[in-house]
Parts: sequence; structure tokens; C-alpha cells
Amino acid sequence: MKKNKLVTVFGATGGQGGGLVRAILSDQNSAYQVRAVTRNASSDKAKALAQSGAEVVEADVEDIDSMKKALEGADAAYFVTFFWEHFSAEKEQQHIKNFIEAAKASNLEHIIWSTLEDMRQWVPLDDDRMPTLQEKYKVPHFDGKGEADQFFKDAGLPVTFLRTSFYWDNLIYFGMGPQKGEDGNYYFTLPMDDKKLAAIAVEDIGKCAYGILKKGSAFIDKTIGIAGEKLSGDEMAAKLSQALGVTVKYNSVSPEAYRNFGFPGADDLGNMFQVKQDFNAAYNANRDEALARELNPELQDFDTWLSKYASLIPLN
Repeated sequence: MKKNKLVTVFGATGGQGGGLVRAILSDQNSAYQVRAVTRNASSDKAKALAQSGAEVVEADVEDIDSMKKALEGADAAYFVTFFWEHFSAEKEQQHIKNFIEAAKASNLEHIIWSTLEDMRQWVPLDDDRMPTLQEKYKVPHFDGKGEADQFFKDAGLPVTFLRTSFYWDNLIYFGMGPQKGEDGNYYFTLPMDDKKLAAIAVEDIGKCAYGILKKGSAFIDKTIGIAGEKLSGDEMAAKLSQALGVTVKYNSVSPEAYRNFGFPGADDLGNMFQVKQDFNAAYNANRDEALARELNPELQDFDTWLSKYASLIPLN
């Protein structure tokens, strides 16, 4: 099949974007060629993508001209932002506006925008069950993206809104893995009570995005929510115990306690988990494992992910 379509993937050296790039490159029958966007084309990850067959270009979300250049000649694009580098919803929204300005100058047939809900639909700013953060958000890393969905609609761009889920990879890279207690057991901490957490392998987000691209225009102007599996803290702890060969117990704490853990973003995450707990059915209903598997037949559940990556989870 002639590779006559070009997709520009922002965040190509990250988990989501990298998953999409690798999904395309590993499909010998793909109709797409891929342009991988990174801020540093000389990084090891960027070099690996180039060696795999991607066109690697440099661009920065702060530099609209560089983004326009990265989109030149592209038929489709994957947009993802980087909240945890700066912790500012307003800065993230400015980056989203830059994406939109660059996209309007191109001739894209399809944009996939990696987004999340505006949690203020469930917990308004005047609701004192949790603190308001950054003056006008409840869960900044959700609310800023969710509010920005309308920016794409107002611009009249051909967008699929892809709602992601908690990454199991956070157990490796974000310090959320089991911690050793004084009694010698390991404790997996979440402020989710007995509610189920919708989660996914980050690489599967990219694979699902590729599934959306392959559907053509079917998902344009649609909101798609994906998850690999929905599990309670006790269920996750049991699976972690089996995979890691140690006793892992679920440590259910209050959202307030989690907000006060003191690490950067703890207040944001404490609020996030509280919304996921208090509005669990509504939140999880927005994430469809069956659709995710249809888009990505290789979708992993937690056991499958652990069989590949448990050895990378640090046991401190």
C-alpha cells in the first residue's frame, strides 16, 4: 500500500506520542508515514525513532512558527500537552491555543487531541468539598484541557477528542508504586476508597490513537474515552503482590491526606482522585474498554502490563 498520508505526532518521544509513532512504524501495511516532533532531535529517544524510520523534526509548543513548519504537508496530527513540566493550567491552555493557530494554517484532515474532562462539571468552584487551585480550577491538569476542547470546536477543526486514563506507568516513573512499610510489607496508596480506577498502559493510548486514524473520518467531532481495565485498590494490590513476589497491601487514605503529602502536584492529584471516587460511575462510564480493544486489539489489561513491566517498578 502506498504510504500517501503523513501524520505529524507531537510529543513523539513521550509515552503517548511514542506509542503512536511505533504503532505506525511497526505496521508494514500502514497507509501513513510519520513525522515525529521533538524539542531535541539529538536525544537518544529521537535518534531511535529516526532509526526506526520516522522523519524526526524539532519544534516547540512555545514557537508557533516551528509548529507550523512541523505540520507542513501533513494530513493528520496528534496533539498532546505537557502539564507536569510546569504545573500551570493557564500555560497549558496557551500551548493549546498555539496548537490551534498552527493547525489553522495547515490543511489537516484529522486531529487527535489528547484531553481530559473539565472536573468542574461535577465539582463547581463554589463547592467546598475540595480546595480551589490556581484560583479557578479544581483539578488543573484536567480542567485546563477540558475547557480547551471548546477552543478546537470554535476553530472549526476536524478533531477527535481522546480522553485518556490513569497510566499504570505512573507506578514506575511517577513514584506511585508500592512503598515499604515499617512492618516489612509494601503499601500501595490511593485515595479511592473501594472504587475502581480506570487505567491504561501509556503505550496503548498511542495504539488506540492509531486505531482512530485508521477509521478515517468516523470519529471526527466525537469524544472517545479509553481504558485498559478498571480495578479497585485492593484488586491492584493483589495483582502487584503476585507480579512482584512481595506482599502488597492497599493503603486507602482520604483525599485530604493525599493533598497534604507534600510532593509537587499533590493537591491537584488529591482533588483528581476525590472526583474519581465521588463520581466514580459517571467518570468510568466515559471510558470504554471494549471500544479501546476494538481500536487496539493488543490492548493490555493490568496483568499483561505487569508481566512486561513489573521488574521496572522500584521497591524502596
